[in-house]
Amino acid sequence: MRIRIVDAFTDRPFPGNPAGVVLLDAFPADDRLQRIALEVNHAETAFAHRLPEGGDADWALRWFTPATEVALCGHATLATAHVLHTTGAHQGPVRFATRSGVLSATPAEDGSITLDFPTAPLTSIEIPDGLAEALGAEPLTAFDTGPDIGDLVVELADEKTVVGLAPDLRALGAASERGIIATARAQDPSGGYDFVSRCFFPNIGIDEDPVTGSAHTALAPYWSERLGGTVLTGLQASPRSGRVRTELRGGRTLLTGRAVTVLDGELLA
Repeated sequence: MRIRIVDAFTDRPFPGNPAGVVLLDAFPADDRLQRIALEVNHAETAFAHRLPEGGDADWALRWFTPATEVALCGHATLATAHVLHTTGAHQGPVRFATRSGVLSATPAEDGSITLDFPTAPLTSIEIPDGLAEALGAEPLTAFDTGPDIGDLVVELADEKTVVGLAPDLRALGAASERGIIATARAQDPSGGYDFVSRCFFPNIGIDEDPVTGSAHTALAPYWSERLGGTVLTGLQASPRSGRVRTELRGGRTLLTGRAVTVLDGELLA
């Protein structure tokens, strides 16, 4: 079983978000997939196998954190599309059958890949008790992102506050089903990005995710409404950092980024 480690939402090794990518003939038992994901020990490991021709999708795709299977993952989908394209396993746009429906990934001549994901529905909620203390900052707003994402989006006062967060992760886990997406508008839009974010998912075994594609299906509609544009760029200000270009198309959100394969090995167990 061949395992590749791919840094997603970056054009060079070591920034961005690393994901394991495993191409299979068929999915083995779930517990084996989970054990492999724990061994890889990145935020997500993607498992994919080819589907018969003539259907709605080309490949089946699943994502596992070290602790659990998730319904949607952007960076591991980007990483999988990158592996398929660079190895010749699939040419041109690819359609993935997933728990979140059919998702497509389209490579461009410049090396970037655009994902077509469902836009997360945002519902304004009261700021949960204890969230400010857990984050170490006072939220201005809080929005639920619906069952497929399962996070809370909270806007903070400014970019500096987001970058400086040092949350109490144990306390933060009680505030949402999956995690917290903390965001603010860019301090200087001439810097090449429109908003910043950081993502904390202690409930699924990820203290801080370096660059989260699925979070941008919620951040895109949130900031498009506030900034008045459908095409925006988000900077995820984790220590590794990465940028995601977003384009809001109603019920769909396009996420564009690059990826780099940094490791290629074989599972011997």
